[in-house]
Amino acid sequence: MDSDGTQDAQGTHARPVPRPAGPPDVPAMPPRPTRAPGTAPLPDGSAFLAWVRAPRPEAAPGVWRFGYRPRPAEEPEQIPTRQLLSGAVIAFLVGWLIWSLLWNGYLGGWWVLPLELFTPDSWRHSNDRIGNAFLWYGYYTLIALVIMIGVGRLGRWSEVWRRYGLPAWRRAAPVHERPPTPEEDPARWNQLRAAGATDAADRLAAEAHAGLMRDVDHARITRAWQGVRSGRHSLATFTGAVLKDGAAACLHPSGERDLPGRLARHDLVTGQVRLGTTADDPRNPYAYRGTGLALAPELLGTSLLAIGPAGSGKTAGVVWPLAESLCLHALAGRAAVVVVGAAGAGLGPVDAYDVVVRIGNPESVYDLDLYGGTTDPDEAAAVLAEALVGDLADPHPGGDSRRSTTVLAQLLGPFRAVHGRFPSVPELRQLLDGSPGSLGALRKALEDSGQESLLRELDARERQMGHPGDVGGVLADRVALLDRPAFAGFFESTAFDTSGRSRPFSLRALDHPVRVRIDLPARGHADASRILARLVLAQFTASVAVREDRSLFACLVLDDATGVVTPEAVRGIQRLRSGNAGAVLTLRTLDDAPRPLRGPLLGAIGCRMALSGLTPWDGQDFAEVWGKEWIEARDVTDRQIIAETPAGKAVHMLRRVITGNAPTARAVTVRQVERERWSASELAHAVPPGHAVLSLTSVRGEHAPPLLVDLRG
Repeated sequence: MDSDGTQDAQGTHARPVPRPAGPPDVPAMPPRPTRAPGTAPLPDGSAFLAWVRAPRPEAAPGVWRFGYRPRPAEEPEQIPTRQLLSGAVIAFLVGWLIWSLLWNGYLGGWWVLPLELFTPDSWRHSNDRIGNAFLWYGYYTLIALVIMIGVGRLGRWSEVWRRYGLPAWRRAAPVHERPPTPEEDPARWNQLRAAGATDAADRLAAEAHAGLMRDVDHARITRAWQGVRSGRHSLATFTGAVLKDGAAACLHPSGERDLPGRLARHDLVTGQVRLGTTADDPRNPYAYRGTGLALAPELLGTSLLAIGPAGSGKTAGVVWPLAESLCLHALAGRAAVVVVGAAGAGLGPVDAYDVVVRIGNPESVYDLDLYGGTTDPDEAAAVLAEALVGDLADPHPGGDSRRSTTVLAQLLGPFRAVHGRFPSVPELRQLLDGSPGSLGALRKALEDSGQESLLRELDARERQMGHPGDVGGVLADRVALLDRPAFAGFFESTAFDTSGRSRPFSLRALDHPVRVRIDLPARGHADASRILARLVLAQFTASVAVREDRSLFACLVLDDATGVVTPEAVRGIQRLRSGNAGAVLTLRTLDDAPRPLRGPLLGAIGCRMALSGLTPWDGQDFAEVWGKEWIEARDVTDRQIIAETPAGKAVHMLRRVITGNAPTARAVTVRQVERERWSASELAHAVPPGHAVLSLTSVRGEHAPPLLVDLRG
């Protein structure tokens, strides 16, 4: 205790002896930081390596292949649980009864006759207790095993074991895949090593193990390596870029390596995006039930049409995930995507796109080229006529807008020859209206330049203006919808805009992996929005047909295709497949398309989706295009049994008292019948909310029947 009565902090131990004073201790240098202050630690590469090494077996079209386990094509016969367990217990009791009867001698001693016939008397009557016990009890065990095997086969004990025993526990437990061999490891980039680029492969493998590589990097470098193998790039250039930048080599022109955020699950090795889960429904093929449902460019190459009312999940469940997937493919250098929708429709963040065209918004950085970047007056006239009056053409499959194309060509050709550019929207409106000042100035300029052939075109246009059936007035009225104060400064020409006030965008840029979003002014300008949607679709179909590099998948995502379905649009969609391109269209109802074009539209598109809330009239069109299938129908007939003897009547009366039903005999008739895959009534009333029925066709011709899909799973 101290003098003040408190106990020393050292307790009962002795105080340390002070050391003599010496030089002060020099503090040790702190370790060098491995990262900049305020930044998160770098992750290891375990997550990326697990992703890239995950199994992706070949599967039917639409199956999510990441970690997929193939299922048999046909559903195995499943015995009900109650019947299976009761049969197993009854079989065990029967076996126990047989053994008891044998053991207690109620069935005689004949069952030991084989032992007496095939063993010597000296073995059975020797004085060796151990030998006798081994012989007799071994025989008893053999007989018990024979009885157990017999009743086990009768009671399906093997099925009980597979369903509720150790095999079921093993199936429920997570499967740990064996680590791949160095020759099979995709993280070692063996394809580069086989071509002699060992240093580049080592650099990429090191960054993958260090956690510096992402799925987009892997897809982008794989795409660049495919360019080396096809001869578009040299091996030396590719190797130099990889050794210099590692996982950041061959970057997208935007410099981005990923999207700001992701809504859906993506697998860039297979190119798939998961939309939902195939329902465990008897109408779905057994191989598809419970599997993930995913789309990839090989399916979108046949185009997709989704029909469903407002609120059914078209935008959030289909359009946004597909647009997000195509943007990731663009960052990987695989695709070019154009997403068109109303402003504020929920098509992803603005930062996910390279070009954002906000038509009617003065703050828009980019503009839309009205003529698609072409310098050919005839091509510009054809595209513009489709946009302006394509919905007024004969809706039958053979209809077109050739007269409107001729009228526009008669004006665009002379104007470009004089001014070196195409007319702006106000100038085009004046020419179509037949303004004397505009036509007179154009005529004088042509006469001064001596272009007689173009003067004849202008003369023909002036003669046609006086005819009652001239379409120039209709074209002028449609152009007037674009000649509004809200659109002032828009629709400039890419090739001839030298003012620098705008940055016109043309769909000719689809030769590059570009991400484009076009916001239409649907609010307050619905008619103009439909014209612009037709314009973008017409320019898209015209541009993908003349691309030089068709290895780049091009896709147009049109959130609302109301008023866009025209005869020329249907023909353009049919041609997309041969140009490695596709379109994604959504409609609230098929009534938004002309009746004569509904069948050709559904026939031209390979992937068809009917969402919940469909009307029976729309369901009838889907039922017709999906056709019928042969199924096995079972007809069950219950026939009452009539007893003829007094004993039989007494038994029947007792059975009726116990069960409450009359004794019947059941007859089952099995026959093959042809039935619709999905009837109009089922599509209208049997599709739950948040679900859709989807049929798929790949560019290789593989088909998937209509599948009931849960878009929320």
